[in-house]
Formats: sequence, C-alpha cells, structure tokens
Amino acid sequence: MENREIAQMLAETADLMEIAGEDPFRIRSYRNGAAAIEAYPERIEEVLRNPNKKVTDIPGIGKGLAAVLEEIVRRGSFERRDELLARYPPTALELLKIQGLGPKSIAMIWEHFRVSTVDGLERLCREHKLQTLPRMGAKLEEKVLRSIAQYRQSAGRFLLHFAEQTAQDLSAYLGQVAGVERITPAGSLRRGKETVGDLDLLVTGPGAAAALEAFVHYPRVQQVLSRGENKASAKVGLEGLQVDLRALPRESFGAALQYFSGSKEHNIALRNRALRLGYSLNEYGLFRLGADGKATHERVAGETEEEIYERLGLDWIPPELRENQGEIEAAERHALPKLVTLADIRGDLHMHTTETDGRATLEEMAKQCRELGYQYLAITDHSKALAMANGLDEKRVTEFAARVRRLDGELGIRVFSGIECDIRRDGSMDLADDALAELDFVIASVHSHMNLEVSEMTDRLLRAVECRYVRALGHPTGRVLLHRDGYPFDFEQVARAAARHKVALEINASPERLDLHAPLIRLARSLGCKFVISTDAHHPKHLLHMRFGVSMARRGWLTAADVWNTLPVEEFEKVIRWR
Repeated sequence: MENREIAQMLAETADLMEIAGEDPFRIRSYRNGAAAIEAYPERIEEVLRNPNKKVTDIPGIGKGLAAVLEEIVRRGSFERRDELLARYPPTALELLKIQGLGPKSIAMIWEHFRVSTVDGLERLCREHKLQTLPRMGAKLEEKVLRSIAQYRQSAGRFLLHFAEQTAQDLSAYLGQVAGVERITPAGSLRRGKETVGDLDLLVTGPGAAAALEAFVHYPRVQQVLSRGENKASAKVGLEGLQVDLRALPRESFGAALQYFSGSKEHNIALRNRALRLGYSLNEYGLFRLGADGKATHERVAGETEEEIYERLGLDWIPPELRENQGEIEAAERHALPKLVTLADIRGDLHMHTTETDGRATLEEMAKQCRELGYQYLAITDHSKALAMANGLDEKRVTEFAARVRRLDGELGIRVFSGIECDIRRDGSMDLADDALAELDFVIASVHSHMNLEVSEMTDRLLRAVECRYVRALGHPTGRVLLHRDGYPFDFEQVARAAARHKVALEINASPERLDLHAPLIRLARSLGCKFVISTDAHHPKHLLHMRFGVSMARRGWLTAADVWNTLPVEEFEKVIRWR
C-alpha cells in the first residue's frame, strides 16, 4: 500500500470521527499522522518491516498510530475505521465534499433523516426539509444545491499532482520490463491542466507488448477495463483513476504523442490545416493526400512532434499552449513566447513554518530552498485572523521579523521577512501599518467572508491592493480545486488596480489551488500585471510543487520577464520596495 493511500485512510477516519463528535485531540492526531505519512519520503510498509527502524521516529506518529499503521499494512484497514463504517455508511464521507456542510451538520442529517448520499441530500433540499433542522435555513439549502451541482461537474476528476505521481509509479514499474525504451505521459497531464479525467501513457520499444501484459497485472490495478493488441485500460488505486496504456511503433511515436496530448480543439485545428496543405494527420503519422483527396501510405512525418509541426509550417508548440487559443497562428508567425521554465525561478515567496501552521522550522525551509538552488525565499506565516493557524499578532510579527534579520546571511541563502496578511471584510489589513512596515514582503489574502456580493468583494480587494505595504495578492480567486469555486468579483478591475499599484498577482502552485488559472493570467498580463509563482508550502516537500505553478504560468503564456521571482536577488529587492 502506498503512503498516500494510508494517509487517505487516516484522514477519512478523522472525518468519520468528527462526524461522530469524538475527542478533538484524537481527531487532530489522526490528521497530523496523515499529513506526516503523505510527506514521508520512504514507504511506510518498508519502515515497518525494517527491524532497524521505528515508525514512531516519524514526527507526528505515536505508539497508538504506530499500531494502527501495522494493522493497515497487515489487513488493509483497522478496527476503529471498521467500527465507524459500521455506524456511518462510507457515502457519508462524500457529503464532506459539499460546501456548506460540516461534520456536525452531516451527523444531524444522518440522525434525523438517515440520509448519507449526495442524491439523498439533494432530495432533502428540494423538498425544503433541510431547513427544518436547527441552524439551517433556505439560504443554506440554496448553497448546498449549488455545491452539489459543482461537485457533480468535478466528479471523476483528479488533481494534477495525483495523476503525475500515478504516472511516475507506473513508469517505474513498467520500466523494469525488458525491451521497454520509453514511457511518456500524454493528455491533460502533459498539458498541465489543473485536473485530470484519466491518464494516457505511451510506451515504445520491443518490449511494448509485454508492458501491456505487465500493466494489467500491476498490483494497484483494481479493475481491468480492456486488453487489446496495442492498448490496455484499467482503474488504478483506491481512487479509481482510469489509465490507458498504448504500445506504439517508434516511427509513430511523435504523431501519437501529439494526438493523445490534445487538446481536442487544438487537434481539430491542426488536422484542418494539414488537409489544406495536402496532408492527412492522425495518431499514426502525417500522410500525403492522393489525387482523389484520400490519404496515401506515404508517411512524411511521425517519429517526432517537431517534424510534424515543421511539415505544417509551424514552430513546435509547447503542450501547455495547445488549447486553440491563438497558438497555431503565433507558431505560423514565429511569434510564440519563450515561456517561463522551472529553471528560471530564483526564489519562493510564500511558505509557512512552525511559527504558525507549518510543519517545519524557518531553518528547515531555508535549507530546502537552498538545496533547490534558489537565491532567496520569503517566510510568510499567517496573521492573527487565522486563530486556528496560530496566526501572528503585531508583537509576534515584529519579533519574528527581527529573528529573520538575525538569521539572514547565516543560512547560505537570502531570507526575506514576510507575512500572509488576511484581508478583512472591509478590505483593511489584519495587522497595523507599523507592524507591516517591519516586513520585506507582504502577501494579502482572503480566507474568510467568501460569499459577499460581487461589488463588496471587488471593493474589498481594491482597498487591499491600495495598501502601500502589500506586494502581492495571494491565491487571488480563492478557489480550491474539486471543492470550491472562486469567490465572485470584478477580476479585470482588480487586475488593473494591481498593475497600477505595482502589486503582483500570485500564481499559487499548491496542487489544491493552482490559482490563478490560464485565462485570468492571460487577461491580467494584457492589463500590465506582474506575477509571482509560489508554493504556499507548509512542509519542505511542498516546495517541490513549484513546477505546477510554472505549468499554470506557461498555460497563461508568461515569460520569465513577467514573473518577479525570476529576478536576481538584487533586482528582486528593488521591485519589492514600498511604493
């Protein structure tokens, strides 16, 4: 069993315990254990089997959880989880994904109506029965119905980092098959989309057919959907992600990679262009058309993507841009931007430490940034409004800033003192100006009151970007992928104000957010905005998520010149000075 599957089991058990109204301390220990296991670099199964290692040496894992982990590895579940699942059906966990409902509400709904499914919840709302319960009214029913519609729209979607990890695990497994030369992800994963519906993998080499056979016997396959001569499909893992594996001849690899990378709209436009130029394009190659207008067997390109685009009179188009949003016309004019890359990033500007709700110290975060080759970082713990995160008040901010200044230069990397300061409902900052003035880098973010009317939310954000100490607007739309849409506001008006006040818009690289997304990035860039790409890391491992933020930036057509944290440290210091 993989670490993330064990972590998911613990987290879901914590959810069930919360629904049951159990001891908050015990619930928190399960959540902390889940986070620790998901972030742990070694497989828990191997740690448990190694007589020279103790699972209790992992921070957050005590003797009680150690016994739970041993039981999970031994039989795939554990006693407390089984007891809770006997009391509450597994579908109750699905209700936690519906915005507006918490564990106590779900427990009340189950107690009064014995409803534990999304369909049943929808029926209660439409029959106006939800509002008969304490502290539930008509507005909540409307909110729940909207959230159910959103949940159904996103059902069957998976976060980008989950699909990437599945692809890496499968590639490592299939790479052991003799004769396999190359295993390459395609589809939405290759294009860097925020969520993935299924996973496409392409395999080449003399061992490609054997790889198909090995795939259907992969230990984590839950259900084999099909097995043909050149393709196999299966549901993988507890989450049931569909994986399609295709075996390809070397001469068709480029054509197949182009075809299965998509997008559908890009491919249609490319095929139409090929027809106009006297070719037929499909997943097997680019073929010349005969006098009768039908494809001949004369393949003119197919082994690489580059030769296909070249034959069609185009520069090669990076996968992130393949959405039929002007990229083909730009490639024809040799006007594609030189997109920002992970290698361009010189620092990470949004992270949390044990000072608030992070899981590592300032020194540990700085060390990881140094090992990533960064020149600088900003420590941006939460402000006091986030009491659950032990947010910093003015006194602690001043003390922490002084500590950062003392450490700066001693850690082998430039460390900027900062804060992720909450934007209050009225748009004012959560900390006094004299405390903000002590800091190098202030990110202003919304974490509360997300259901305001458009005009009120817009005014709130406008006031925030007008604060002279604010240097960036954090996760600007507030969305949480597969869970919550962004809050409504006039984005164009706020982006114009941000550009005018020299406030950067954050591209939050956390896989759960990836906020901003491509259309808004392109709009903001056209309005003169600058950007920062940062991870919002709460653990050193999260700093590796920077690549997902870079993917979003690339999908938004950004170059290194558009992103502040591609600047050398001396130039970066200049752009973040107060206005």
